[in-house]
Amino acid sequence: MKELNPTDPIGQNIIKLITNVCFSVFVFCVLIFTVIAITYQPPDPWESSRALTNIFTKFENATFKTDITVLKTGEDIATAPMAMPDDGSLSSITESTIQKSENELVKNVTLKPGCEDVSVVNCSDPRVLIAIQRFNLRTYKAIAFLDYQVPVNGSKPDECDVAWRFRNKKEKSWRKYRDFRRFRIGFRDDCSYKVIRPGQWHSGLNARRPRIPLSTNGNGRNGKFDPQIRDDEINDTIPVLATDSAFRKGKYLYYSRGGDYCKGMNHFIWSFLCALGEAQYLNRTFVMDLSMCLASMYTKSNKDEEGKDFRFYFDFEHLKEVSSIVEEGEFLRDWKRWDKSHKTKIPVRKVANHKVTPMQLRKDKSTIIWRHFDAPEPENYWYRVCEGPAARYIERPWQALWKSKRLMNIVSEISGSMDWDFDAVHVIRGEKAKNKELWPRLDGDTSPDALVAKLEGKIVPWRNLYIATNEPFYNFFDKLRSHYKVHLLDDYSYLWGNTSEWYSETIVLNGGRPVEFDGYMRVEVDTEVLYRSKTRVETFYNLTKDCKDGINTC
Repeated sequence: MKELNPTDPIGQNIIKLITNVCFSVFVFCVLIFTVIAITYQPPDPWESSRALTNIFTKFENATFKTDITVLKTGEDIATAPMAMPDDGSLSSITESTIQKSENELVKNVTLKPGCEDVSVVNCSDPRVLIAIQRFNLRTYKAIAFLDYQVPVNGSKPDECDVAWRFRNKKEKSWRKYRDFRRFRIGFRDDCSYKVIRPGQWHSGLNARRPRIPLSTNGNGRNGKFDPQIRDDEINDTIPVLATDSAFRKGKYLYYSRGGDYCKGMNHFIWSFLCALGEAQYLNRTFVMDLSMCLASMYTKSNKDEEGKDFRFYFDFEHLKEVSSIVEEGEFLRDWKRWDKSHKTKIPVRKVANHKVTPMQLRKDKSTIIWRHFDAPEPENYWYRVCEGPAARYIERPWQALWKSKRLMNIVSEISGSMDWDFDAVHVIRGEKAKNKELWPRLDGDTSPDALVAKLEGKIVPWRNLYIATNEPFYNFFDKLRSHYKVHLLDDYSYLWGNTSEWYSETIVLNGGRPVEFDGYMRVEVDTEVLYRSKTRVETFYNLTKDCKDGINTC
């Protein structure tokens, strides 16, 4: 074959043709790559978070469908227990740890036989605690035991009182709770100790915590109230900046009060977490107003009630730990003090409405970014800041918002009184049962006779049955009492009565004024007890064929 000669005119034309083809292919590839780069949209990094938020709040035309029958917060959406402290305080006691303690005891201590006098039990004997620990592990499988106090004498020679801290295995937070019970102790044939009978929840009064004075009022300053029993693991005092220079060095995001005030709690949560999410995106401290307005749907007066403390409903201690926040009153006092004592004023950027996006504020150097919400509804809702393009940048920090530890203590007391061994049914009635157009079958499907018939194949007879409900008439469920050990929230009203721990702590937060256990608190407690049941029966999935949001919405 004749070789291609570059000096030949035909050869030169072929070389030019090949060069042009290669260049055209290169240009075409560059063009395709450019088009792909321009049009490609990466996966939304917050898509899973937004999918979770749909569980909590659905809205149309900038308003919300109100559902006050179940409330979910950050600890409910976690798929696994949240990050726990690494100090070992949440290490659970297991059979292996008990066995290790027993081996160390035998190795290092010379013990007298346990049954020299079977009529008297030495509660301080370490073997008594080992017997109680083993009994608890076998009996209360729903909880993880964290630590025990040394048992003390009960009211009789063969009784011992002991206190311990625990965590409920169904709760995805790391919060700890406390129980103290009275045990009747006996002896085995080999003279080792055994538990003959455990007491009920909080029956071990001699092992109860000592009285601790309540030394602070609602503002986190010294208060003067009678000493009461309190949960010494709750620290929801208000953080204070030590110096003017510390205030000046900070960067703050301040929201004025908007149209969200006095709306439903789902609306409040949606807006509050938007504001907190923007503060985290801007790397700023969020200025937080602890004073809330409770919407009329939750109050006995059927009117909006102002002056409610955020700490009545949510865990302020946890919020402080995971978010940078400052209380509004402290912030304004620091700001005013600075302006009085310094010639240079604090740099402030005032933002007129939600249309100024967080992305536009990212590089702002002002000490304070102050968002105003003066427009008419719905333009003055806080959550509008997180709509549109901002939704791709602002992640609502659901993990920051937990239910109040004080309310969760009530949940633990209710669950513990049933030894964490109960089933539950969620019965939704109220206004929905009255609305025959949207829920034509609901009233009949949740009638007493219908409930007896429908629960027959779902709940074993004579089980503990907790009924979470918005039905106002206490005796409505009496027919179920012939089949189950029925428990209603009102059966535990002593847990928030005027002799309760909850009452004594909230009255301090409220400046000495009693706090009403309102409808929202009832929903919080009902929801959490419901989640801790072994078998759960729901209204719109098990009891009725009506759709949750009305006819033709399933």
